[in-house]
Amino acid sequence: MTLDPEAANRVLREQARLIILKALAAQIDESLNSDLMIEELRPFAIRKDRAWVHDEYAWLADHGAIVVTPAGSVQVATLTEKGHRHLRREIAIEGVKRPSRPGE
Repeated sequence: MTLDPEAANRVLREQARLIILKALAAQIDESLNSDLMIEELRPFAIRKDRAWVHDEYAWLADHGAIVVTPAGSVQVATLTEKGHRHLRREIAIEGVKRPSRPGE
């Protein structure tokens, strides 16, 4: 089954948002700048530029999953409690892929 371009873009963004939250959770300070996030997305075949990452940061911030701080030409994202709750499967943020259950 082939997804139409609009559906494929939606799925890609939902997956990228989950990857972003997981990448932030993996950091000691739960923060990453947008240039480093580009590198976190590449192993998942998501090859986008800084502006695209900034758009996803803005979307996640609007939904309360992260806080974004400008730092020169990059942005620094920091995970919020709501973002943690999504990763723990306590809540679902519509538009962010659900994480797998532990062991799946």
